[in-house]
Amino acid sequence: MSQEAALSLFKESGAYLDGHFLLTSGMHSPAYVEKFRVLEHPAICDQLCAMMAEPFKNEKIDVVLGPAVGGILLAYGVARALGCRSVFMEREEGVLKLRRGFEIKADERVLLVEDVVTTGSSVFEMLSALSLERGAGGLAGISFLVDRSNGVVDFKLPRQQALLTLDLPVYAPEKCPLCAKGLPLTKRGSRKI
Repeated sequence: MSQEAALSLFKESGAYLDGHFLLTSGMHSPAYVEKFRVLEHPAICDQLCAMMAEPFKNEKIDVVLGPAVGGILLAYGVARALGCRSVFMEREEGVLKLRRGFEIKADERVLLVEDVVTTGSSVFEMLSALSLERGAGGLAGISFLVDRSNGVVDFKLPRQQALLTLDLPVYAPEKCPLCAKGLPLTKRGSRKI
């Protein structure tokens, strides 16, 4: 699927929104990707996950790891496409951790997945938590649905790929032109509800 076709799919499903949004990173943006609007369709979700898995199909992936909430569906779908296990990290007292009895053994090869990357803070946090849970190494790379950073964020992994790469502006709240125009700010994410 080309970038244009993927963007069209996001727009047609109502997953690409224009307005004035507060992002999880604390930054402001005139555009927001509501990934659950595209992921609410199982056939589309399966197709997107298969595409996320494709570059890693010849790597021996033992487990796909994603962060809750958005990464749970993607981790499951990508793991199903690769024929391996799926686990997720979730927040406990504000910190991402493996919970629910999930574990990743030191000899298991891990593929990270994420839904939308803007600053990469969730992925960096997941990488840090993963290092605490196990020794470094065994990371095949990361696959994400949308890269809002336009390829700027580098996780220093063997492979990093996104299905849809967007060059969307983000603004520090104190320098936001949308705030200066008095446009109402909308918060859509789920991290700190």
